[in-house]
Amino acid sequence: MTNVGAHPEHRTRISPMPLRARPLGIHTLDEPVAFMRTDCHVCRSEGLSSRSRVLLRSGDRTVVATLYQVSSDLVAVDEVGLSEAAWSLLGVVHGNPITVHHPDPLTSFAHVRSRIFGNRLSPGQFREILDDVAARRYSSVETTAYLVSGSSFPLDEAETVALTRVMVDLGETLTWPNTPIVDKHCVGGLPGNRTTPIVVAIAAALGLTMPKTSSRAITSPAGTADAMETLAPVDLDLPAIRRVVEREGGCVVWGGAVGLSPADDLLIRVERVLDLDSEGQLVASVLSKKIAAGATHLVLDIPVGPTAKLRTAAAGEALAGRLAAVADQFGIATRVVITDGTQPVGRGIGPALEGRDVLAVLQQTPGFPEDLRARACALAGAVLELSGKASPGEGVVIAAQTVANGRAWAKFQAICEAQGGLRTPPTAPYQHSLTALSYGRVTSIDNRRIARVAKLAGAPGSKSAGVEMHVRLGDEVSSGQPLYTIHAETPGEIEYSLDYVAAKPDIVGVGGA
Repeated sequence: MTNVGAHPEHRTRISPMPLRARPLGIHTLDEPVAFMRTDCHVCRSEGLSSRSRVLLRSGDRTVVATLYQVSSDLVAVDEVGLSEAAWSLLGVVHGNPITVHHPDPLTSFAHVRSRIFGNRLSPGQFREILDDVAARRYSSVETTAYLVSGSSFPLDEAETVALTRVMVDLGETLTWPNTPIVDKHCVGGLPGNRTTPIVVAIAAALGLTMPKTSSRAITSPAGTADAMETLAPVDLDLPAIRRVVEREGGCVVWGGAVGLSPADDLLIRVERVLDLDSEGQLVASVLSKKIAAGATHLVLDIPVGPTAKLRTAAAGEALAGRLAAVADQFGIATRVVITDGTQPVGRGIGPALEGRDVLAVLQQTPGFPEDLRARACALAGAVLELSGKASPGEGVVIAAQTVANGRAWAKFQAICEAQGGLRTPPTAPYQHSLTALSYGRVTSIDNRRIARVAKLAGAPGSKSAGVEMHVRLGDEVSSGQPLYTIHAETPGEIEYSLDYVAAKPDIVGVGGA
């Protein structure tokens, strides 16, 4: 009897007939999405249905996308409609032929399932997962499963070191001819804590090298890159970063523009939607970018307070120990500074408002936020001492002098010009103040809720949006005195924020004086 069928592994795959590319102008953030008709011959022959993962190919470019099916005339039966992300990644023009296939099986997801059930992952397994994440083979659902697997069952130190190393290996790296290369990082959770631009200006003015690559907001109303972008361009490529640092000694740029940790950049975008920031992933995310940027000395700012990300000194010290232990595995000297996280820092919460605070401190504008200046000088002093630029106990004094004598402001201007030009932060067209209902003293400020108000007002997407604080803990206030002002770009965002405030009336607590 003649065997007329080949073994499945040896069959030649027949490519389906190509479809014509059609741009739909649909923005799906960074997730590639394809749209095809339910009666499309490719869907039928390939057995595709909505939410299938599909491999799109045009010439030598491929991308894995999520498929949605339509029964309307949004696309023709011989077309594949593409989201903006898919269109950009494929680099096609309208009408280009695209073939659509099933992608290869996502074998690395078995490791994610394994971890969900309580098993530790090896360096090789992390590598397989992050390879697929960086190549955009994971959908947002699969990425979410990976992130949750490290949150509900926290990574141990060995896993965190392995994950950090894989993240570094997958991205670009910067090397510098001199040492030390200094850096600082805040673990977040404290609104308005925009010390980085001031610290970089102080360090560079005193001759240190500080190539600061910063993140955009994950769960906050503004990341350092969001605030800095209101003062200067931050989307610099690697040659531009090197040029700025070689010329001025420092920079403040968005790390996501240069691919220092491309897998982490994709994970962060999902974390932002989930409002999730697990400890192991946080440590690997922070340190992978410091290692990739060439840092040799790192100061870590860990705010602790009842409504901060870390609520107790014990939690702060535990995270500090974990960061320091993993950093040591990569030869980075660290110094941890546990800081006050009981209330927002400065006056502004949101990109432009925080940018204005930075300018006020550096320019020594009368009435500048003293708490932001003091905090930045304390962290800059730690950088100076850790790097050997200042003797123990002298760093904060030298840092404060550098601000007071104008050298930090001069250096910051030079850095901004080198990055593309100093900007003026925008002002929101709509503002609404919340006032004290009675005479008393400010007894509490809820960091998480005030940050939520700023996000509902449009921050960080709307650069001018956010919250401007008018009081601090312990301040005496009279009836009708403004406590904080909401800034927004539309009246609807003001109303949306006020709805939340009405439901949470004790965002700023005022008690009897």
